[in-house]
Amino acid sequence: MQKKIIVLGAGLVGNVMAIDLSKKYDVTSADISAEALKPLSENHSIKTIQKDLSTESGIKSVIKDFDLVVGAMPGFMGYQTAKWVIESGINLVDISFFPENPFTLDGLAKKNNVTFIMDCGVAPGLGNIILGYYNTKMNICDYKCFVGGLPVVREWPYEYKAVFSPIDVIEEYIRPARYIEHGKLVVKEALSDPELLYFDNVGTLEAWNSDGLRTLMKTMKIPNMIEKTMRYPGAIEYLKVLRESGFFSYDEIDVKGKKIRPVDLTASLLFPKWKLKPGEEDMTIMRIEIKGEKNEEKQNLKIDLFDKYDKKTDTISMARTTGYTCTAAANLVIEGKFNRKGMCPPEYIGENEENYKYIIDYLAERDVNLIF
Repeated sequence: MQKKIIVLGAGLVGNVMAIDLSKKYDVTSADISAEALKPLSENHSIKTIQKDLSTESGIKSVIKDFDLVVGAMPGFMGYQTAKWVIESGINLVDISFFPENPFTLDGLAKKNNVTFIMDCGVAPGLGNIILGYYNTKMNICDYKCFVGGLPVVREWPYEYKAVFSPIDVIEEYIRPARYIEHGKLVVKEALSDPELLYFDNVGTLEAWNSDGLRTLMKTMKIPNMIEKTMRYPGAIEYLKVLRESGFFSYDEIDVKGKKIRPVDLTASLLFPKWKLKPGEEDMTIMRIEIKGEKNEEKQNLKIDLFDKYDKKTDTISMARTTGYTCTAAANLVIEGKFNRKGMCPPEYIGENEENYKYIIDYLAERDVNLIF
């Protein structure tokens, strides 16, 4: 019997994952928005469920008959969604970038005999898988990951487009950045320590400290690790102005007798300007630098990823790089090739050479290519 997968969330990335998985499995997509679900049912004959997924009863009622759950919910809903799925005893592969500590779900997942792979996107996600692999091959002393998703055409005033929830994007600009330096945890404000990097296909980009290491800070005993987000040059200045002026604040203010959170207003104003227009091209750029030693010889590795919007399938790059990494992992889980129980960050996948190669080959088959 064909195995059944449900994808929670029918956004730009969730839909791409549902389409990809439907080529091999019986796939259903669930979302509160009928408009978001419509292209899946009409163009791809994927079963859909319109449902409010913000409640425990809503989640547990839609997932109960499935072999695997793939999570593509906004970050602020991610942790609670994962908890409800785990309580239901169903394996979960998830891309939501939730702020809560995922290790607090480890005991619950083991108790319910659940495999829960979290942060399984591009970065965190693919970067973790690559580091997990090389960490078994050499003694690493330094890991850097630079990543950015950008529109191909730079359009004033922001030169940026978002494919995720606007609140999740704003979180990157306000959440303190954590990294490891000389074996110790360092915490700095987001947007700090800017540097410029040049890429042949793009030109110069601006990188800053962001909170993307996530689980690596606990699972990897590497003395120096950092992740930085990249945008077109000039982004840091305007983002700092917005942040310092309070536009990203979650604290309610009074506006003519009404209480509002400035971040909600900012998201509502910016999202129309950040939204990709139909056919508008985006690109994903990632560079991983790994330094270490193998057989008493120094190793310096540089791994680049450059991916663009796919015109043939009308698929944005961030959905390709994020979504296909997640669906590759979903294939490993549902086929029993990765069955570790508990909370499993993506680096655990990379520790197994066969699974690592499966992920890389899966991406290559979809023209998402890494340059080693």
